[in-house]
Order: sequence, then C-alpha cells, then structure tokens
Amino acid sequence: MPAVIQVKRGTASSWTSANTVLAAGEIGYETDTGKMKVGNGSTAWTSLGYTVTDGDISSVTAGTGLSGGGNSGGVTLSLSTPVAVAYGGTGITSFGSGVATWLGTPSSSNLAAAVSDETGSGSLVFGTSPTITTPIITLGTSTPTFSANAYTLVSGDQYKFLLSSNGSTAGTVNIPTNATVAFPTGTQITIIQTGSGQLTITAATLATTTVLSAGATAASPKLRVQYSSATLIKVATDTWYVVGDIS
Repeated sequence: MPAVIQVKRGTASSWTSANTVLAAGEIGYETDTGKMKVGNGSTAWTSLGYTVTDGDISSVTAGTGLSGGGNSGGVTLSLSTPVAVAYGGTGITSFGSGVATWLGTPSSSNLAAAVSDETGSGSLVFGTSPTITTPIITLGTSTPTFSANAYTLVSGDQYKFLLSSNGSTAGTVNIPTNATVAFPTGTQITIIQTGSGQLTITAATLATTTVLSAGATAASPKLRVQYSSATLIKVATDTWYVVGDIS
C-alpha cells in the first residue's frame, strides 16, 4: 500500500485562532482556502507568509511570500497568469521569466507604474514615470482670408494666433455655433489686427452663441487699434469670453 503523508490542516479561522508555531519545515494547510504556510520553528502562524504557487494567485503583496513573511529570503516568480505585485519592503530583488521588461531597480514608484499583461502573455511590464525637462509648447499662426470682409472660425484655428491684415476696410470675425464647429471647452484663439481695418468679434448666430466681453457692446467687441489683440476663450458649449485690447 502506498505511503500516505498528511500535514497539519484546518480552516483559516481555526489556524488564526490557535496561532500555532510550526516547526522548521513543517507545513500547515488551510482547508477552506487551499493555501499553505511553512514553519521556521519560531514564527507564529499569523506572522508567517503563505507559500507562492504558479497559476493560483491573482496578486502578491508584501508579507505573503515576497517580503516580511516566511519566505522573505527570496522568491522567484515565473508565472503563466497575470499577477499584480505590490511593493512593501526590500524583499523583491530580482525578477524571472514572468517579467517581459524591467526598467530601473525595484522600488515602490516603479511598481506603482507597472502595467500588467499588456499583450495577454501573462508577463509584467515595469517602468518609471516620464520626466519632461523644459517643456515647450509652440502655437501656430494663420492669416485668415476674409470673404466680403468677414471670416468664420474653423477647427484648424484652435490654439493659433490669427493675423488679420484686412487693409483699411473694417472686418468681422464670426464665432460659429458648437453644432457647426465643436471646439473643445477651454479652446483659446488669439486674434491680432495687423491691418488698419478695425475688427469686430461676434457670434455667427447670435440667438445660439453667447459672446461676453468688457467691450462697449459686450456681444460684439472691437479690437481697439492696429496691432491690438484679443483672445477668444470657450467656457461652455456655446459661450465664449473675449478678453484683450478691445473697445
């Protein structure tokens, strides 16, 4: 008859209640969770870490086999299923075949930035947050073409400087309805009157779009003189503020 080897066993609650000190190398099994712990002869049950097995874990945290537990001396993970790793100490020092790419040394910041199972292969990808040094945002310029001394903003005008050289003839810049051009809320467009023809900024459809400004006519402010400028700021679906050198 084959030999039968039995290990100490009980429910998780009964183990916790008894808080047994297992002998060195002695195995304790939780019948309701399927988890095991291995004793070291001095550490009570609740302070031991669970053993780590391939394929039956969804997360590994400090104190359960990687650091702060019974296996703090070192664990190699080579997993076929995705695993989220939470860093809680110095117990993680190297990574096996379950990690596709490792950038930098183990640290809480690196692990917090981990992306698990990007390709479905069960691998872990670790990286650090990017650092942007001296960021520079360059805004483009555009010279709109006035038809019958009027120009209606288009989607390509977003975050640009519009240079209006409308000669000596007065002109109008029309703000379209959101239904016509859905500029995102927060859009800013700056208009500079480079010509001598005074520009008026207004809504293409007054009944739909609200324009607010400190101009004499709030809904239709004018650029004050040549080389004056004004910034159009979209603050709601069909509401714009106009601020700048206006009259």
